[in-house]
Amino acid sequence: MRKLFFCLMAMMGVLTLSAQCELGSGMSVYDFTVKDEAGKDVSLSEYKGKVLLIVNTATRCGFTPQYKELEALYEKYAKDGFEILDFPCNQFGEQAPGTIQEIHQFCTANFDIQFPQFDKIDVNGANEHPLYTYLKAQKGFGGFDTNDQRGKFMDDMLRKRDADFDKKSDIKWNFTKFLISRDGRVLKRYEPTDKMSCIEADLLMELNHR
Repeated sequence: MRKLFFCLMAMMGVLTLSAQCELGSGMSVYDFTVKDEAGKDVSLSEYKGKVLLIVNTATRCGFTPQYKELEALYEKYAKDGFEILDFPCNQFGEQAPGTIQEIHQFCTANFDIQFPQFDKIDVNGANEHPLYTYLKAQKGFGGFDTNDQRGKFMDDMLRKRDADFDKKSDIKWNFTKFLISRDGRVLKRYEPTDKMSCIEADLLMELNHR
């Protein structure tokens, strides 16, 4: 009888795990709600049917000039159903100080950004936004290109802090990006050192995919 009990419990555990996996696989970015720069809730389901690039940003980072490249991409492809969703984050060297209003003013004044900018969030740790928990679970860290000077610098810097940093899926630095399909699936993750030309090539492929 006892053996039968444990067998039944084990079967229930398998069924529960299977149900959880099925639920996770059925999720998309549209299941998440974020706050805009005014603190109002925004469901990402509002972006259904568009190709998205989700990026965590900072205003005092060596990669901050990427705002100019991102805006150029946005102006080039917005008419084709492309959106950039910008989430400032102060977790990397405290390089996104100030309020979201101050950050937005800086970005519009210096880079004339037109794409949506949302409230500051954490992308790692105990207070990380659930959206980023999902994004990281879908696409883990793929490594820096150490043949690239900037990639080698980032790899060396982070490895000195944690020899096993590359085995974790956490966001490594500002301007990490996730490409999202028209139906809300996470297609690809890009590190801040990845070339914008490679991102544009993948973006074009997805924009042309129906």
